[in-house]
Amino acid sequence: MPIPLLDIQGLTFEVDHHSILDRLDLAVQAGHIHALLGANGSGKTTLAYVLMGCEGYRPSAGRVRLGGTELLPLKMHERARLGLTLAWQEPARFEGVTVREYLSLGKPESNPEPALKQVGLDPDRYLTRRLDKALSGGERHRIELASVLSMKPKLAILDEPAAGIDMLSINHIIGIIRALKDAGGSVLLITHQEEVALIADRASQLCAGRIVFSGNPREAVDHFRGRTCVRCDGEVCGYVRP
Repeated sequence: MPIPLLDIQGLTFEVDHHSILDRLDLAVQAGHIHALLGANGSGKTTLAYVLMGCEGYRPSAGRVRLGGTELLPLKMHERARLGLTLAWQEPARFEGVTVREYLSLGKPESNPEPALKQVGLDPDRYLTRRLDKALSGGERHRIELASVLSMKPKLAILDEPAAGIDMLSINHIIGIIRALKDAGGSVLLITHQEEVALIADRASQLCAGRIVFSGNPREAVDHFRGRTCVRCDGEVCGYVRP
């Protein structure tokens, strides 16, 4: 087995002495799409925020390496420089910034039009619009996905909203994920859609803050269907604490 691009060992994150992530182990190989399945409250989004280094999400234990570099001591912008990016469940607004300016941050000579087209937005309609409350949450999420496509990250964490992305079709979502892989990147795909999870190279199920199953995507989806957590606290689920 090759050395993973993302290597998580014993990752623990607590809130008020309650473990949200509980000695979590996970590996994502370079060039792979790795789907992460789990019921609401199982810790999926918390894991994404811990990996990205968001404020208030400092783990109490564990190690994380990205391409062999220790990730946890680094600030968010330093992690981004290593090639790590996260598409948020609820994208932030950038008041006063146009879509063109946002998609060209750090690369002023780049052409943002192809990325906008890939997420189903007409460049002629959107490039001059501002990222503010006039845009719907779905539009902002698509624009953020276009930004991720433009960056061509080493590892993209895609935390897909439970309600979908403003009616973005499954084929569109799958196309975006595959475009990231085709550009040489890896994807940690947090999804509620089994059809999307099935395009992954490997998939894992998260329950009560721990990985309880990893395998091929079909096996992981079947495992998730049969052992879906009800409360994700280890009492009513397929995971029994040791």
